[in-house]
Amino acid sequence: MAMSDVSPEQVVLDDRERRFLRAALLDWGGPARPTDELATTMGFTSAESLSREAWALWGRIEAGDALTIQEWRQVLLAVEIVFASDVVGSGLDFRITSGIPDEEAIKILRGLQRRLPRWRGSVQFSTASGRVEILDDNRPEV
Repeated sequence: MAMSDVSPEQVVLDDRERRFLRAALLDWGGPARPTDELATTMGFTSAESLSREAWALWGRIEAGDALTIQEWRQVLLAVEIVFASDVVGSGLDFRITSGIPDEEAIKILRGLQRRLPRWRGSVQFSTASGRVEILDDNRPEV
């Protein structure tokens, strides 16, 4: 099913995906070291609050609460950065902090990227609300 056909309430995660998301979001409170600029670009309030806000998103995912498309995009971007970046994220330490081998983690991430809201082309950001928001000018790709 294409993401454009899936409402945010219909996102169902398997155990591996849940474990991966939990580990990735938790790492924002561990080895990851974001700047305020990066944190706000990802849609969080600040680098200092990123861990708490990421953990709150995880709590909602774990509880089965529906996330908005914007929130799923925020989760996906935070997970992509913390997993891949050795500069500001967990990077090479992810396999150690999560217990998930890189080969398995990248397969899980690619599966999530195929299923969660995403976009191609230029991304536009707005700070009109006082927080960084990703504008939804582009339709999700299949």
